[in-house]
Amino acid sequence: MNIDILTLFPDSVNAMLNVSILGRAQQRGYISIRSHQIRKYTTNKQMQVDDYPYGGGRGAVMQADPLYRCWSHVVETHGPGRTIFLSPCGRTFTQDVARELKAGYDHLVLVCGHYEGVDQRFLDECVDEEISMGDFVLTGGEIPAMALADAVCRMVPGVLPDEACFQEESHWNGLLEYPQYSRPAVWHDRAVPEILLSGDHGKVEAWRKKESYKRTMRRRPDLFEKFDESQLITKAEKKILQTAKDELAMEDGNEG
Repeated sequence: MNIDILTLFPDSVNAMLNVSILGRAQQRGYISIRSHQIRKYTTNKQMQVDDYPYGGGRGAVMQADPLYRCWSHVVETHGPGRTIFLSPCGRTFTQDVARELKAGYDHLVLVCGHYEGVDQRFLDECVDEEISMGDFVLTGGEIPAMALADAVCRMVPGVLPDEACFQEESHWNGLLEYPQYSRPAVWHDRAVPEILLSGDHGKVEAWRKKESYKRTMRRRPDLFEKFDESQLITKAEKKILQTAKDELAMEDGNEG
């Protein structure tokens, strides 16, 4: 997977994406993440990338030409890719979108806006789609670009030890992940659930699935409404779900 990020703050992007798991993955050649300073592609001494918006209004708008020059350099140097503008006007980013991008493309070009926005003409000519992190606004596209790059790259083979590292996490199968515990067995008078200390892998797996159901039903009922219970084929799988529902009803009743 190759990712190029067009930004006014490459140092910030590099500081995040060139360390830890993604940094090691780049060193080993599984992924490549490059950041490009948009200001380097201006044609004036001031390296100006923005100007006042036509029609008036507050703030400034990123100009089309510096962005286009930077984008053209990336495409000519590293080949064409799926160009994405990080914008609150785009479709909402989800785990399914991350899987779609990872499966469908081996090169992503991420454009980070700033100020009041980006000249629409650049978007119309060069951008394939817009993606939003959610119904909120940030001061720039760097954080969304880093989040998207992280979510996509961690699924590339070799980046994590094996697929189970991300397939068992929240949102992969439409559910939230089960609670996690580590040493010591008792902390601040709070004990780890005994079943996790039992050494019985079958019971541990069933407990984790049950807790995943309960956590999703309690915290994200909107997600659970979309969960397809017909995919549960065996009696054991159906029993785990029913146990989760019964326990949740009992817990909620006790709280009430």
